[in-house]
Amino acid sequence: MSGAYWSAINEHLPDAALVFDHFHIIKLANEKIDEIRRGLQRTLELTGQKFIKGTRYLLLYGKENLPENKRPKLEEALAYNEPLSKAYYLKEELRQLWNQPGKAAAQKYLQEWILKAYATAIGPLKQLANTMLTHARQILSYFDYPISSGIMEGINNKIGRLTRMAYGYRDVAFLHLRIYALHESKDILTGT
Repeated sequence: MSGAYWSAINEHLPDAALVFDHFHIIKLANEKIDEIRRGLQRTLELTGQKFIKGTRYLLLYGKENLPENKRPKLEEALAYNEPLSKAYYLKEELRQLWNQPGKAAAQKYLQEWILKAYATAIGPLKQLANTMLTHARQILSYFDYPISSGIMEGINNKIGRLTRMAYGYRDVAFLHLRIYALHESKDILTGT
């Protein structure tokens, strides 16, 4: 979603459709939630309350993936912190955008979500709503071209982790072999 990437694509591939991946949209929403959480944490530390201490990663979970033993801690934090609660539930609603039956329904859903985010009057959520409004066309392009960069992101993450673990490689050919070894399959590929 970076402006540099966007403008480079428009300049060199003017007829290409830009599709902003749902991973990056939700990542942006999580960043805004974390911004709200940090602000609340600073405020609560002044009053001696600690209701949101230790909730940073709980807020990143999708509701369906949250472990049962962590649910009470998240519910307590959300019950005592209205801005955080609004942000978390709006993020969960935003995740449903990609489950809409078609582009028209998704566009209506996105417009309603943006209005809800503006109505909260919470700065980071309003910023997120502005971003969603600015990039609505690229977000909704998913319904024309249902693609995701998830696999590529995962492979890039594995390669980055591999090079960090080795503190770099001097032999590029060996690095290529290690990358291929990351993705070994159960089937043995034989060449002639």
